[in-house]
Parts: sequence; C-alpha cells; structure tokens
Amino acid sequence: MTGEERYSEEKLKYLELLSEQYPGIRSAYTEIINLMAILNLPKGTEHFMSDLHGEYEAFYHILNNCSGVIREKVDLIFSDRLSREERGELCTLIYYPKEKLELIKRNRADTPEWYMLTLRELIELSKLLASKYTRSKVRKALPKEFAYVIDELLHAQPNEEDNRHFYHEKIMEAIIGIKSADDFIISLSALIKRLAVDHLHIVGDIFDRGSRADEIIELLMKYHSLDIEWGNHDILWMGAVAGCEACMATVIRNNVKYGNTRILENGYGISLRKLGAFADKFYGYGNRDETDSNENMLKAINVILFKLEGQIIKRHPEYGMDNRLLLDKVESSEEGYFIELEGRKYRLKNADFPTVDPEDPFALSPEEEEVVSDLRSMFESGRRLRSHIEFLYSKGSLYCVWNDNLLFHGCVPLSEDGNFATVSFEGRSYKGKEYFDYAEKRARQAYFGRKNRDNLDFMWYLWCGRRSPLCGRNVKTFEKTYIEDKACGEEENDPYYVYSKSERTCGMILREFGLYSQTSHIINGHTPVRVSDGESPIKGGGKLIVIDGGFCRAYQKKTGIAGYTLIYNSHGLRIKAHKPFEGLDKALTENRDIESGSDFFESEPHRIMVADTDNGKIISEKIKDLQLLLSAYREGVIVVDEEGL
Repeated sequence: MTGEERYSEEKLKYLELLSEQYPGIRSAYTEIINLMAILNLPKGTEHFMSDLHGEYEAFYHILNNCSGVIREKVDLIFSDRLSREERGELCTLIYYPKEKLELIKRNRADTPEWYMLTLRELIELSKLLASKYTRSKVRKALPKEFAYVIDELLHAQPNEEDNRHFYHEKIMEAIIGIKSADDFIISLSALIKRLAVDHLHIVGDIFDRGSRADEIIELLMKYHSLDIEWGNHDILWMGAVAGCEACMATVIRNNVKYGNTRILENGYGISLRKLGAFADKFYGYGNRDETDSNENMLKAINVILFKLEGQIIKRHPEYGMDNRLLLDKVESSEEGYFIELEGRKYRLKNADFPTVDPEDPFALSPEEEEVVSDLRSMFESGRRLRSHIEFLYSKGSLYCVWNDNLLFHGCVPLSEDGNFATVSFEGRSYKGKEYFDYAEKRARQAYFGRKNRDNLDFMWYLWCGRRSPLCGRNVKTFEKTYIEDKACGEEENDPYYVYSKSERTCGMILREFGLYSQTSHIINGHTPVRVSDGESPIKGGGKLIVIDGGFCRAYQKKTGIAGYTLIYNSHGLRIKAHKPFEGLDKALTENRDIESGSDFFESEPHRIMVADTDNGKIISEKIKDLQLLLSAYREGVIVVDEEGL
C-alpha cells in the first residue's frame, strides 16, 4: 500500500492546508514539542461571579484585587520580609497604581530607593504568577511599550552570574533615571492582574439595582478573556434595545423605582422628560415637585407596563400567563379600589388609573402611545447602549459548558415530579437543553434576524415568563405594587429550586448537557444565598454552586455578605465570600481591601494540568494532526519545503 492510499482525500486536503502553516518537518515537530509542553503546565485560574447589578465600585475593586488572590500571593512571597502594613501598601499600588502613585508623590515618598525596592517586588511577584504559563503566552500579555524590558527582567535567574545581575540592576536604575518608573509600575501592575486570572465567567445580571452597569460593561469590554451567561435583567435590556416595548417600560420602571435614572439619562442618553411631563399631567395633576415627579413617573410607567404586558399575554395563550391579566379586574367603589383573586377581594393601595379605559383596559391612550414611541426611538438609536448590548450578544449565551462545568443564570425548568418540564412554542415542544438552545436562538433572532413581533414578545417572556429558564418564578409585580396584603405578592418558584438541592437531580441536569465527569458542577446565580441565616452556596451534594452572594447593596441585609467569587485553579475549587467595599478613598489612604473569607470545598488529589481542560483536548487533537502531517512529510505524501528539513 502506497503512502497516498493510507490518507483519505479529505484528510489530504486538510494536511495540505496545515502544511502552509507548518511548511516542513522542523516546524511541525517544533510545534508538537511546544504543544506537549503546554499540556503539562498547570491549568489557568478561572474566576466566576454573578449578579453584579450595577455595583461598579465593588466590582472594579474585586477585578483589581483578583478576588483576593493578589493579596494571597503577596503574603506568600513577602510575609517574612514586609510588615502587614507594607504588604497592604504594595497591594493597593497594584490595584490602583495611578491613584496610589499620586498619593505617594504628594507625601514625598517617591524616592529613588522606594522606586528600586518597589520595582524589585513587582518583578518578583510577576515571576511567580508567570511561572504557570509558557513564555510565549506571557509575552503576548506584556504591554507593548515595555515588552522587551519586562521580558528580560522576568526571566532573570537568582543564581545568574554577577555580570547578568548587574545588567538587570542597571536596567531598573535607567528606568528610574529617565523618569519612566511610574509608567513601568503601571504596566507591571496590569501584567500582575492579567496573569492572576486566566479567564472570567460572569454568570448573569450585570444590569439594574445599582446605577453603574454601563461602566461595568466598559470594564468587561477591555478584559482579556471572559464569557457571560445572560441573566434575566440582561435579557430585559437586550429586549428593550431590540424593540420590545414591554421590556423598555420595565427597564424604565426598575430604574425609576430604585432611583437609578443616572444610567438612563447620563449613561445612555435616554431622556425621561416626555414621560415626566405626561406623568405630572395625569398622575400629579400639574404638580412638578421633584420628589413627587419621580413618584408620578413610577405610577405612570406602572400602568403603561401592565397594559403592554396584557397585550403580549393576549397575543400568546401558549405562554400560559392569563392569570397575569389583572388590570381589567380592578373594581372601584366609594370605599376605594378592589380586585378579586381566586374568589377573594383585596383592597388596593395607591390605586390611580386615570388613563385606563374600562371598555379596553389594555389599550394605550394616545398620550401613552407618544411616550412609548419616544422611548422606543431612544432605546433603538443610542449608540453606546447598542454597542454594550452587542457586546453581551458577542460574549454571551444562555448557558455555557466550560471545563466540565455547566454555567447558567436561572434554572432548568422542572415539573412538579422533578423531571424536565415540557414547554410548547411555535407548534413544537421543548425541554432541558433543547429548550435552552431554542430560547437562545430566538433571543438572537429578536436582535439580529427576524425582528418580528413574536420574537420581541418572547424576549419579554424570557424576562418574566413562568417557565423561562432565566426567571423561574411566578412574577407578581402588580400585586406587589397595588395590593395591601403582602401575602398576595409572594412568588412561587419553579420546582427546580427544590429538586436541585438533591445530587440526583443535579446529575440528571449535567447529563442532559453532556457532562458525565465526577468533577462536573452546575454553577448558578439569580437567587441570593442567605448566609446570615446559615444557608450554604454549595448544594446538591456539592454538585450545585450558587454564587449570588449579594453584590447588590439592596440584597446585603438578606445575604449577610457582599458577593461571592468562585475560584477554579489547578488545585481545585474554592469559594470566596466578600465583605462590603468601604470605598476608593479608604482603599488608597488606609490600604483598606475587601476582606474575603476563603473555603476550599473540593481539592484535587493531583494538580489539574492544561491536558485536563477543554483547551487541552483541542491541543491534543492538534498534536495528532501534526503527527500525521509529520508522517506525510516523511513518507513523501506531501512535499517538504527544503528550508524546513
């Protein structure tokens, strides 16, 4: 059998293409050696966070301190040489180099001796963090302006001959002498943070509650490697920009209610002037006091929202949400407003419905039509908002399978008996993974493809539908807004939240998404973990990890902490519970950090290497292809470039 007969036509075509990249025996075996070396490096560190909810300052600090990993490394190296205070000073310099350098200059502490000592410490820390990567990967992470110099200093060995050591000392003296030390420190600090975290997972809900989600997205757009699993609050904004009026009204309502109009008006240029004038006219009766005006806007947008939602529910009986048609059930009498639910009458509080037509309760008035049209034009035309939403689409998805873990924000809808719930849309039934894939496809179509009414309505369903994988509860906004009896506002959760506490159910879900490893986990956000009540984020026999720990200040009284970071490195999994951030001023002047308690809950008996990861599997396949190319060269099936011999 000839060499040619051992290769299929398709395989030969592929090898010929591969030979363009590796045009000879030397280049092929050099790359094989390089890739095999990479497989035997420790896996990169992954960080998982969720439910950021616009809390920019705390998130920015955790991004800077790499969830406390920087401090751990500083303590590891310098605990016997530097005091606690000095280590804190060094950490703050790494977190906020520009701001800290300004403070040091004001205090006249920027002496040549301080610069030399600081550069040595930063280089030493960089060496430790770079040790788990190839030199090639580290080089790619280096800032261009100092790449050559940093590369030289990083690979200096402690036992080098005196001449070489003298050479490196002279490099640092030159950096200080030509007044480039500040820029060099800033570049080294960026490199340290870059090397400390290899990949970041954001498991949903960047938007709402806090007021600076736009700035969080600006940070994430510059991050070196990340993925995003859409949360219900993210899909809400995505639906609004796609053109769903009910999503727009909900976005406005959420931010007016929580006093976050800054993100709308200053962040994204969405003016509330027309809504405010309409609200003052119909709900404030001409009163323009600022406090009352906000209250009036909330009343007005509530009614607009319930009308728009009612229209969607009527268009889509398959949503099974007729029980949410409540605006038409409001009754008025001399004693006030009432509503009858399940055979019982409830008194309404703050009931004010001047624009509701009893003959057609879900129809927008002409003035409301104008307000909605105005909002639609601003949501659809805002350049910055559109770029942020397109970033969410490009880096995001409804779920992610990464290194044998399953990431999603909300839930996998289950039936009352604990099996996958079946839902029906467009004449077909879906459940489990197939339902997630279907929902993501329609979410993308709503923005990029068939922007028809049905797809836009589906974005609203993903936000609050009873069987939505992003919601997972029976949303009762109307009852919470208007009914005095608080028990009416209690929202029933999907059975997922009960059954997922069992290891059996978690195993069923993992297998549904193609994960059979004993080390696989579900990583969830969405439901705040009440640590103060003794609740653990680790459930389902260790198979489910819920990482919503309360980044949002509004939830911190319930959770007792200020967020979680799940860390997955070559030694295993650990979760960090963060305390509230005290602010940038205290961080700079007092070196205050976010205190984080760490708990290793799954240690690996053997260190996890790149070969054990998803990327390792890809590399292994490439090695096989290169080995086949090498054989083809040696057997003469593919002609070797003479220079590559």
